[in-house]
Amino acid sequence: MKLHYGLNDLNEIDWLAVLQVIWPFMMVGFILILVALIDLYRHREVRTNVVLWTIIILFFNTIGPILYFTIGRKGAIHHEVRN
Repeated sequence: MKLHYGLNDLNEIDWLAVLQVIWPFMMVGFILILVALIDLYRHREVRTNVVLWTIIILFFNTIGPILYFTIGRKGAIHHEVRN
């Protein structure tokens, strides 16, 4: 059993097979980021800390949009009910 792999062993990896597994996860993450940014932009008048949420969504790839949808939208629901 080989315990150490070098850079030369990267040539032996079938990158097409790896990409087929990773591609759906990348697309779901990208769509989640895109939907969160669109929602934040559309409701920027009622949201607080728009710049902070934009940074969180962009730099914390998968967890950022999830945090935005669970925490960041709570304050806006009260504003939408009143109008």
